[in-house]
Amino acid sequence: MTNWHRLFGLLLSDFFTGSPFVVDLEKDLSMMKQLLDVVIVRKGPGEFAGSLPDGFDKLAPHNLITFKSHHEALDDWALKELTGHYVNYRKQVSPSRQPMLPEEQFRLYAVCSNYPRKLASAVPWQTLQPGVFECRRGTDSICVVVADHLPQTENNALLHLLSASPDQIRYGVDHCQQHSTETSTLINRLFEGYQKEGLPVSYTMADFRRDYVKEHLKDLTVQERLEDLTLEERLAGVSKDELLTIFSPDELEHYLERRKRKPASRKPKKKT
Repeated sequence: MTNWHRLFGLLLSDFFTGSPFVVDLEKDLSMMKQLLDVVIVRKGPGEFAGSLPDGFDKLAPHNLITFKSHHEALDDWALKELTGHYVNYRKQVSPSRQPMLPEEQFRLYAVCSNYPRKLASAVPWQTLQPGVFECRRGTDSICVVVADHLPQTENNALLHLLSASPDQIRYGVDHCQQHSTETSTLINRLFEGYQKEGLPVSYTMADFRRDYVKEHLKDLTVQERLEDLTLEERLAGVSKDELLTIFSPDELEHYLERRKRKPASRKPKKKT
């Protein structure tokens, strides 16, 4: 079979001979490592048992996501990169020597902390619901989710943590459902990052640790709750009268008799 792509390149190479331009044939574009932020892939049948964040309610088998924090702008170039990642990814996951997987099996998402005003004024832009927008690039549709514009509902709590908005962050911490033991570590790192940047987040790491302990205290046994406390800390807030109520009269009488029989400790005499 004729390699029409190579033939086209060779004809151009001949055409530009002796000019300031050089033609590279079959340029390897994989030399520079390209990293896509996140891919959510369906691995089995069934539905997600929970409430997805706004904008993510129609997940496809392959969902490609670019993320921009409050330090970065979601701009036209970021969407160009996302589209390029989609082209490469679709080629990689499609069966070799067969037609590529249909476009319906892929969805493109852009998640950002703050509203991208410059981008929204420069490209086709449509509001789908509060905090969720659609940006079209040719035949491609990109779902843009803006964390600090999402309503304060429990399904959005995860994204509120990334909004860089103190009120939204506080709501996110209070309502974010933890599905693994690593979640508390991740939230600690998130607060450390905000504090290093001087972001005025009223909800501190100390607040988070205290609330986390209160939430999970019920999961500990009594022995686990008391093992790191001193005797004074264990009895704090308990009056003597309340303490005596746990003993029967016989037990108290027996204790007092033993105290009477116990010889008084002798203090060593001072040397003269």
